[in-house]
Amino acid sequence: MKINLTINGKKYSPDVEPRLLLIHYLRDVAGLTGAHIGCETSLCGACTIEVNGKSVKSCGMFAVQADGADVLTIEGLAQDGKLHAMQEAFWNQHGLQCGFCTPGMIMACKAILDHNPNPSDDEIRHGIEGNLCRCTGYQHIVNSVKAAAAVGAGR
Repeated sequence: MKINLTINGKKYSPDVEPRLLLIHYLRDVAGLTGAHIGCETSLCGACTIEVNGKSVKSCGMFAVQADGADVLTIEGLAQDGKLHAMQEAFWNQHGLQCGFCTPGMIMACKAILDHNPNPSDDEIRHGIEGNLCRCTGYQHIVNSVKAAAAVGAGR
């Protein structure tokens, strides 16, 4: 089945199997390996991306469902060699350890600020409930979101 989508500003018109998950299209066909495959049941959030500006777990979506969509992955956040404010905040606030959850966590945190440019700690914690991290204890992630908010990442 032929679909048309835009990923990180680049147009794609692939022929895909109707049952191909979007995460597998991104990683195996488009070569964008930033979103990780963790649980393949949409529980861990390692595969979080944006589809039409909405945070989505790409292991729970078929590629054909993205037909006509604008997709943003972790690879598309940095612009002209400059990290997105959320990426910079994760770096500066030590919001990562092993890094496995980090791309999905950054995308989920970006979505929090896109909808609420000045969230409370509780709102941040609620916003990342669907993304699991086994290393950080989450406080550094919350600190990262607060730091990104302080520089206007959600405006």
